[in-house]
Amino acid sequence: MTEGVSRRLALKSLGATVALAAGVAPFTVLGAKKPRVVVVGGGAGGATVARYVAKSGQVDVTLVEANEHYTTCFFSNLYLGGFRSLESITHSYDKLAAAVGVRVVTDIATAVDADKRIVRLMSGGALAYDRLVLAPGIDFKYEAIEGYGPAAEQVMPHAYRAGAQSALLRRQIVDMKDGGLVVIVPPPNPFRCPPGPYERASMIAHYLKYHKPKSKILILDSKDKHSKQALFQEAWERFYPGMIEWLPGELTGGVKAVDVTNMAVVTEDETHRADVVNVIPPQQAGWIARSAGAAAQSGWCPVQAHNLASKLLPDVHVVGDSIIPGDMPKSAFAANSQAKVCANAIVADLADKQAFRPRFRNTCWSLVATGHGIKVGASYEATEEKIAKTSGFISQTGEDDTTRAATANEANGWYAGITADLFG
Repeated sequence: MTEGVSRRLALKSLGATVALAAGVAPFTVLGAKKPRVVVVGGGAGGATVARYVAKSGQVDVTLVEANEHYTTCFFSNLYLGGFRSLESITHSYDKLAAAVGVRVVTDIATAVDADKRIVRLMSGGALAYDRLVLAPGIDFKYEAIEGYGPAAEQVMPHAYRAGAQSALLRRQIVDMKDGGLVVIVPPPNPFRCPPGPYERASMIAHYLKYHKPKSKILILDSKDKHSKQALFQEAWERFYPGMIEWLPGELTGGVKAVDVTNMAVVTEDETHRADVVNVIPPQQAGWIARSAGAAAQSGWCPVQAHNLASKLLPDVHVVGDSIIPGDMPKSAFAANSQAKVCANAIVADLADKQAFRPRFRNTCWSLVATGHGIKVGASYEATEEKIAKTSGFISQTGEDDTTRAATANEANGWYAGITADLFG
């Protein structure tokens, strides 16, 4: 879930005052005939589960989401590059509620009582469930980088939860002097959208090329290799020669600290001063999944591959970026795919429907310049141990402009399709 929930609006929409006065927890449906599914988190995973379970017509579905509108992290780099407006990647839940009857509750889930099968809400209400789906996305491990935290992100934005952070980073780039330095700090594995930091470098470079051509981008990585590395480096040499420098962890030792006051990033042996600093911290499962007991010591949630059921909590499923996904990356496409498998399993279990054989797919597209897209993807199956890769593909270096343009168009088509699938 994302930031900015309005407690006043939540209370108004929930009718909590009346329910509490009557001595009944809000949203607890007494004598309900249909089984109840509660979904926490309205991103690519949560919204998909809610839609596809509700489409069965035999299950009551409530979606708990902190915000009335959702800004997609996927395609938010295109906003930084000037290819998209923030409004074009921001969506409401109105159609989801109207089309399939999902009850959307604007609130924050604060606790899960797995024994009583109840989700407690910040408004003071509670939701009873027969099955609970947790899809809270990621949280950051702020303590991993000295000097970085919620206050520091207002100066050195991560922009890895899209919306206000994206707008802040975009504004800093636009306001930066020509000849300035942008430092990007990608996180260690595993993290949301493995190609994301490097597509971001491409999109920022695209803006700088036409508006601040003397500027530079420095990527201070903790890793020695990254997703689509050869493809990104080929694009950088062609479209942004001399503008982007990537330093792997073996050279930097990783980022150890930041100095917000002096706009400095500290690696093992050097301090880099910058005009704009984009720090993407190490990540873990969203807080509600961890506090509920669905996460392992790694900070991520282990699940059964065939139905995304939690290995740690009964009657609870987890989908999307919070899980340990086997061979799948953490991406919107992956979350959408996992959510459909999860929804099918839940409906089969609660409404006595046929359960189909689980299959998973993922594709990650990246825009590197105007009309130039690259991609990587795979198909997967459920095994006893994990979601296992069965086949894969990746764009090739040296592809012609027609192929790259087709890939960019394919990405735009996918975005239109998945957001329609999520939000209507």
